[in-house]
Amino acid sequence: MIAMAAQALLIGIDVGTSGVKVVLADLDGRTIAQSTRTYGVSQPQPLFAEQDPEIWWDQTCRALQDVFAKSGANPSIVRGIGLTGQMHSLVLLDRDGAVIRPAILWSDQRTQEQCDWIHSELGLEKTIDLVANPALTNFTATKLIWVRQHEPENYRRIHRVLLPKDYIRYRLTGEFASDVSDASGTLLLDVAGRKWSEEMCERLSIPLAWLPSVHESVEVTGRVHAKAAAATGLAEGTPVAAGAGDQAAGAIGNGIVRPGIVSSTIGTSGVVFAYADGIVRDPKGRLHTFCHAVPGAWHVMGVTQAAGGSLQWYRNEFAQMEQSTAEWIGRDVYELLSDEAAAVAPGSEGLVFLPYLMGERTPHLNPLARGVFFGITSRHRRAHFVRSIMEGVAFSLRDCLELITSLGLPVEQIRVSGGGARSQVWRSIQAGVFGQDVCTVEANEGPAFGAALLAGVGSGCFEDLVSACDARIRVQANEAPDEIHVPVYAKTYDLYRALYTSLEPHFVEHT
Repeated sequence: MIAMAAQALLIGIDVGTSGVKVVLADLDGRTIAQSTRTYGVSQPQPLFAEQDPEIWWDQTCRALQDVFAKSGANPSIVRGIGLTGQMHSLVLLDRDGAVIRPAILWSDQRTQEQCDWIHSELGLEKTIDLVANPALTNFTATKLIWVRQHEPENYRRIHRVLLPKDYIRYRLTGEFASDVSDASGTLLLDVAGRKWSEEMCERLSIPLAWLPSVHESVEVTGRVHAKAAAATGLAEGTPVAAGAGDQAAGAIGNGIVRPGIVSSTIGTSGVVFAYADGIVRDPKGRLHTFCHAVPGAWHVMGVTQAAGGSLQWYRNEFAQMEQSTAEWIGRDVYELLSDEAAAVAPGSEGLVFLPYLMGERTPHLNPLARGVFFGITSRHRRAHFVRSIMEGVAFSLRDCLELITSLGLPVEQIRVSGGGARSQVWRSIQAGVFGQDVCTVEANEGPAFGAALLAGVGSGCFEDLVSACDARIRVQANEAPDEIHVPVYAKTYDLYRALYTSLEPHFVEHT
């Protein structure tokens, strides 16, 4: 337990894909305590991905209890709670507030037929006009339509449709609410107008009454009730801010609150995220256009489905030796994998990896895309495969960055974050692939920290979000690209792009 003086504190809760993370921070932005509670993903069929929302709640309760035990903080000094979490995932509740079926996750790829139906009914241009984005397998509405078509008995029971963090809000406060950034990823929000799209809901025959009220991210949406206080250790009556989807909250935690500052995040997925003062649309729908957590602002982002997830797959399936060694010497297995990659020259001696293990969003919008290792020779060792995975993910992030710049958005500084930013090798690879400096910031708690800052504004601890970020988020280190490596990566990137073009028709044949 950490002895501490009474002071105002904030809590950020991040309901992620691999676990829930709770951060307890002071008003200067310093982390007092944090706890991460992990869980798994169920894959009952190929391309399916599901989780039980009850597990999210149970692990959130445990993580909150952990941070109070670690810090010794009195729950009464917590001024506000901010929520964030995985976007798009579908949570269905019945009239009694009970979960109807496991949540269908953002990474689930079962709904291509439903996407095609939406575009056939509305047209691609009309879809983008209504909700600023095309219909993608990741988005919530496509999953809801899948349930209607394949599980009519469950569909008839629906009373509320929620996103993961908003289910936790419901368990904390009893309120059905969401925020504009997370709601942007449902395919049901009028992103330009920052409200639910009545026309889209009508065209898709989705009742508006099922959807929660929608708010700006800093608004207070409810207070912790007695039952939740008993389960979590929180003080009854603590205000809960609307919060944000994980990418918008992570951007707040990185200070992406003005034009020119861009983030590159490697978590399970990978995201390149850019701030926009006004709404900006990619006419082909390859980039997402969402409301930002900054009130009255928007953002565009490109998404790589399996970024850190690709290295996680390699770790699980092929790195048993490294995992055993890591346990023996008390190091993180990813540190050992990074050490192996560092011993290989840039370009991985011609080994190229396409990181499409879960299909791909940006720039291909192809759920049928598959992962590929190309150029294997007898010279290649395990370390080459590790480095080629890291490079392939960086190439996919460059695809996103290229599209962002094509829309005329400035890229003056790239801030890297997520698990990938902890690896010096991966930071160096990103700098070389982008051909531009990358930097890290002092706060390293990601979306949970951003959610805490949102709670600080909502509870009146901070005047506004931009000034709160400017005062509390500081650049820690800068990584410049190696001039020798840049042309190597440029050449390999050209091959990377050509490989997708060559293989695209075979992905369809292989399915």
